[in-house]
Amino acid sequence: MSENDSTYDTSYDTDVYGYDEPMVGPLDAPEKPSGRHPVNIGQLVMGVAFAGMVLVWALVQGDVVETDELRWLLPIPWLAAGAAGLAATVWPSRKSRV
Repeated sequence: MSENDSTYDTSYDTDVYGYDEPMVGPLDAPEKPSGRHPVNIGQLVMGVAFAGMVLVWALVQGDVVETDELRWLLPIPWLAAGAAGLAATVWPSRKSRV
């Protein structure tokens, strides 16, 4: 606003814009609810599984593990992805009870 408050425009149309007073800057905009966005559990599970598979592949390619050890190594990313999905499913319900 200007230094002189007598120049305030009283012909502002509240029916069109839905506000009682005109906005003069971005700081005058109505507040939006802030916070974290909800977790997409499907993307979380597949991301953990993909990262785990890449880790297993890197271990095999780097000769850290032998290929005959893959029978116990390949289920680990799927178990980790399932645990991450379960934790993401249970976590919001635990926070809402408090």
